[in-house]
Amino acid sequence: MFYESFGSGRPIVFLPGWGGNNGEDQAIHEPVFAHRSGWRRIYVDPPGTNNRPGEPSITDQDGMLDAIAQTIEDALGEEDYAVAGTSAGGLHARGLIKRDPARVLGLLLRVPGVVADRTLRTLPTDEHLDRSPEYVAAEQAKDELYYDPAERSADLEFLGRIQADPSTYALRDDPAVRFTRPTLIVTGRQDTVTGYADAWGLLDDYPTATYAVLDQEDHGLPVRRPALYQALVADWLDRMEAQKFG
Repeated sequence: MFYESFGSGRPIVFLPGWGGNNGEDQAIHEPVFAHRSGWRRIYVDPPGTNNRPGEPSITDQDGMLDAIAQTIEDALGEEDYAVAGTSAGGLHARGLIKRDPARVLGLLLRVPGVVADRTLRTLPTDEHLDRSPEYVAAEQAKDELYYDPAERSADLEFLGRIQADPSTYALRDDPAVRFTRPTLIVTGRQDTVTGYADAWGLLDDYPTATYAVLDQEDHGLPVRRPALYQALVADWLDRMEAQKFG
């Protein structure tokens, strides 16, 4: 597996959505750190992404999580870290916490995937999404810069085999676990891929979580309000910095 690292200090591991690579996460989150020191940002490319073939031995999400966990160990040793997951990366982030909650400094979930079976997700419509020319142009630019290249460089056969079956696209063990360190969950009101309602049910596991559902944002969040999203991330960092770690 490949990752890129920037800055120094407490580590934050960023995990992309399914089939995605680290480019979008960098573009969204690096502005938050332009005037903030003390954090090392590690952006991960999971197996089967960014022109790297899938590993034949990986046949399900648990195999993906094993590979991600090994990459974190290779990069950080026994050092504690925060973790941020987008979409399916949110499932991986929660799986890491389930394995070793004491090691994780904080959790960020952006448009998290909660229910593996698409037919069982609680999804809104996007009928009220204002597709202004500016919004359409911004979404198209994001597709051209990040999503389309990520798809072209992904091992779609490898990823598709795992994603096609809810039993392999989910983790074998429910990742639910009580986690009391600073948490941020950000969802899109018009997200028709993972929705916002299923993530609300996570709050019982995360009693210190901030939960935000942003109107006029879909699964590509943030498109219309990057400054608002980045302000929420900055608040999450503030809360982690204020917490006394053992």
